[in-house]
Amino acid sequence: MIDVHTFENKTAAYYTLGCKLNFAETSTLGKILEENGIRKIRPGEKADICVVNTCSVTELADKKCRQTIRKIARQHPGAFIVVTGCYAQLKPEEISHIPDVDLILGAEQKLDILQYLGDLQKKQKGNIVTTPTKDIKKFSPSCSRGDRTRYFLKVQDGCDYFCTYCTIPFARGRSRSGTIEQLTEQAREVALSGGKEIVITGVNIGDFGKQTGETFLDLIESLDQIEGIEHYRISSIEPNLLTDDIISFVARSKRFAPHFHIPLQSGSDTVLKLMHRHYDTDLFARKIETIREKIPDAFIGVDLITGVRGETEELFE
Repeated sequence: MIDVHTFENKTAAYYTLGCKLNFAETSTLGKILEENGIRKIRPGEKADICVVNTCSVTELADKKCRQTIRKIARQHPGAFIVVTGCYAQLKPEEISHIPDVDLILGAEQKLDILQYLGDLQKKQKGNIVTTPTKDIKKFSPSCSRGDRTRYFLKVQDGCDYFCTYCTIPFARGRSRSGTIEQLTEQAREVALSGGKEIVITGVNIGDFGKQTGETFLDLIESLDQIEGIEHYRISSIEPNLLTDDIISFVARSKRFAPHFHIPLQSGSDTVLKLMHRHYDTDLFARKIETIREKIPDAFIGVDLITGVRGETEELFE
């Protein structure tokens, strides 16, 4: 049972590292604490609670997280510091030894933060509350306000792909998603609050609906029906999951932007195999051709990775 009196007149500061998905979840965390009487700090104020939502996609990301935590401890002396996110899921013991950290929450506990704040008393060593990654099953919906009219809607979490360069399946667990009914209702609430644009986010959004028998195409067709939302943007989608039906739908939709972010990672089939990617360059090229044919003015963004173990100078070229 949570004693709400513990949180009376308390203030909180929020720090987010990493992806748009993290920003959506931090926004939801802020809303949860605000609904329980914990106000976001104003400029110049010292916070009673600091929440750090971390990233762990690279060693550099881990280093930035540690630097951020130490900086926050200096800026808000005596604050109750909570660290969550991918770094917290992957390396909780490492974080627990950082001075002034009081609570480390794993991926599944992140949005249940209220249950773990206790009496907000400082600890000698950070208390760790995590679930083994293989046992993470819960999908926690999140929707954040990016600016005055743009929102980020989380539709999916986790990944089953286990690409050789990526820590996400170990940090966020297996692929899971919300239901179309649940997510469409969230989008309606955005429209009612004056939101005009929604960016659809997740870890591997094309994998949407595995547990429910629904598809990503079903989801975007449902979202497209909501009055009040003027623009949708698909944040990033794997080339093997970007179906011709999805491309055709975007081509005829009035609300979905002619915008595709499609990670290529390498132009070499040998390197794609080294990475354990789920497509080859021929499939990728055909997807680009289909987009150009159906939506000639579409914007296409691409990710590339270099220096993968086993990549030679020849393969790089």
